[in-house]
Amino acid sequence: MKLYDELVARGLIAQVTNEDEIRDMIDNGKATFYIGFDPTADSLHVGHFMALCLMKRLQMAGNRPIALIGGGTAMIGDPSGRTDMRSMMTRETIQHNCDCFKKQMERFIEFGEGKAMMVNNADWLLDLNYVDVLREVGACFSVNNMLRAECYKQRMEKGLSFLEFNYMIMQSYDFYHLYQTYGCNMQFGGNDQWSNMLGGTELIRRKLGKDAHAMTITLLLNSEGKKMGKTAKGAVWLDPNKTSPFEFYQYWRNVEDADVLKCIRMLTFLPLEEIDAMSDWKDAKLNEAKEILAYELTKLVHGEEEADKAKAAAKALFVGGGDDANMPTTEITADKLTDGKIGILNLMVACGLAPSNKQARQLVEQGGVLVNDEKVPSAQFAVTEEMLKAGVKIRKGKKVFHKAVLG
Repeated sequence: MKLYDELVARGLIAQVTNEDEIRDMIDNGKATFYIGFDPTADSLHVGHFMALCLMKRLQMAGNRPIALIGGGTAMIGDPSGRTDMRSMMTRETIQHNCDCFKKQMERFIEFGEGKAMMVNNADWLLDLNYVDVLREVGACFSVNNMLRAECYKQRMEKGLSFLEFNYMIMQSYDFYHLYQTYGCNMQFGGNDQWSNMLGGTELIRRKLGKDAHAMTITLLLNSEGKKMGKTAKGAVWLDPNKTSPFEFYQYWRNVEDADVLKCIRMLTFLPLEEIDAMSDWKDAKLNEAKEILAYELTKLVHGEEEADKAKAAAKALFVGGGDDANMPTTEITADKLTDGKIGILNLMVACGLAPSNKQARQLVEQGGVLVNDEKVPSAQFAVTEEMLKAGVKIRKGKKVFHKAVLG
């Protein structure tokens, strides 16, 4: 099976332009393609995971990836899928986030001469002359067509700033610039980016002629992928200092049953034949599939050693045996204790298991908190200094484990 057909079989392709040409270019390693990443945080999260895996697959087949960091467009903000205007960031914050992104991307794709590139659209967008943009680029866009785009329609009722209205033009200009500067002939993005991407393809054809080979493709679940990054605790980050390898492993170990094989197909590099053999797995075998998913993705992001540790820690918690050395741990200093104790609500907040005492109380009163495998009886429960010296295992719900020790 050639690469394009494999991408289809893995459920990654939703919409394309020029399918026959795209197939030929991808299968024969002739694509120079870009995927954009807005640096809105100092770490990528699992919502970016599909794009990173796709870049790796395409590079392995001889195609050249361009990781476009939106240092310029981040100053505008993409209205797609949003109900309010994104907060403004300073140039220093944006640059710091860009630097963090590259370090994480290097685990997936190989940068260097003739290999993958990383570019920042601040390098060309920030130097543009406003009147020149209006004359040379703005004239190629129909306001009527732009307002019909789903990303703008969703915002019209609640308010769409003129700043954000320019996002499509800026993203389209990115493709135009990359096409001319680096020979970038293809762009990838999620369903929520389709209108912006078509704008880029059309701009190239309007400026350079209808024979210009600029092609567009979208990923089936990139928009859902962004949702993957959110949990009750917040985002699931690729940075181990924000989301530990164990927590990352547990996130994938606990995906919904209906999503397990879908995630394995889209995100792992296991052969399709091996994945298809799992299609009728149920009950305990389905849990085994979840463990395979969690292990493979943790290995991709954090390396084999950390994946082994996370797997062992999960086994210690759920199966018995082993130890809990790799469980996420918070040190509680003596100054946090009162009369040699710390209340369970304060302890949960200190461990990041609840954002406030109020929410911690609700979890306790709902019976969703266990300490050393015993249900916490009330919000007045306290953990002693002696317990902390030995290490206290806290469980929130069925899936979140944490250890507290005296620091």
